[in-house]
Amino acid sequence: MVGCSYRNTSDRILIIKCCGDQHFFLERVVFPFELLSFQAPKQALVEVWTHGLGGPELIARHGAEELSSEEGVDAVSGAGSQAPE
Repeated sequence: MVGCSYRNTSDRILIIKCCGDQHFFLERVVFPFELLSFQAPKQALVEVWTHGLGGPELIARHGAEELSSEEGVDAVSGAGSQAPE
């Protein structure tokens, strides 16, 4: 497990979904300007979702190691892997 953090610097509510090995699953709502800290398996995939006019929108994907507490990622910075179009 690795300590991760994600700061929502946008003005929208985001949903963080994290899936990993051995049925690991975490889903949290992150309010604007809130910092979410959590533990996840090293190989876990973290998805950042929001709700647009057409329904849920995937806005970014990150590996858990990219979000390790030492590095951290801001929602507005666009760091990490972007969601497919």
